Amino acid sequence: MTLRCGLAAIIGAPNAGKSTLVNALVGQKVAIVSPKAQTTRARLMGIAIDGDTQLVLVDTPGIFEGKRRFDRAMVQAAWTGAHDADVIALVVDAKGGIGPKVEAILTALAPRPEPKLLVLNKVDVADKGKLLRHAERLNESLSFAETLMVSATTGDGVSDLKARLAARMPEGPWMFPADQVSDATDRMVAAEVTREQLYLQLHAELPQASAVETEQYLERPDGSVEIHQQILIERPSQRAIVLGKGGARLKEIGSRARAELANLLGAPVHLYLHVKVAPKWDEDRGLYRDIGLDWVD
Repeated sequence: MTLRCGLAAIIGAPNAGKSTLVNALVGQKVAIVSPKAQTTRARLMGIAIDGDTQLVLVDTPGIFEGKRRFDRAMVQAAWTGAHDADVIALVVDAKGGIGPKVEAILTALAPRPEPKLLVLNKVDVADKGKLLRHAERLNESLSFAETLMVSATTGDGVSDLKARLAARMPEGPWMFPADQVSDATDRMVAAEVTREQLYLQLHAELPQASAVETEQYLERPDGSVEIHQQILIERPSQRAIVLGKGGARLKEIGSRARAELANLLGAPVHLYLHVKVAPKWDEDRGLYRDIGLDWVD
């Protein structure tokens, strides 16, 4: 058997469904998802297997025009994730069509030498009459090696996409053990799971300028895991949003995050959350390192 292994960068505008697609390709959840744009903040590698091929999938933050340092760091992470990839998959929301953000990505992709696949996602909810027009327009703007239509949510077309990506991987040994599905550390997973619950439970109320920092991650002698986290917000007025009446919202966030972490880690979890007002949390170099972002000037 000839082994193959390579890197596939999954890029696109915010809310194109990249993380949902990576999870579908891996076959289990490795990236957090929510309806809110810019959910993914750092490069995260999902690891998928297709026959004798190991696909290292780089789930990148959505590419947009960043103004704050933190936003610019996320965009830099996205383009760094595409560096040296064996193939770049541009994921476009088939329902939303082609807007300025997608056009800007097309322009930036044009000079890159890597083979590029166009992946029209969310075809289950898109206007079928517009799908071919979107595909034609996008291929007129940039020469894609292949165009695929998928629904990461329903799974339609995902196995075909995985096979197409695998076919483009070079021969070589696998980078990761066969049973590994992500390169994220347990500390990073813990922070991401809690942040996902912030997105899912607070919806539009969620302060965009918020983060979760895992302060302590301890494995107890009884096999359980003890996790202490800070939810960082910018203003005192946002504290009440996260806490909820009588602390009920924070308790629910912790309860759901704890249950998911116990399932992912395969061990009982003791999760302790507290909310901290940190007006300049996005200027903390240590937090960038913990999240997996590079400091940008």
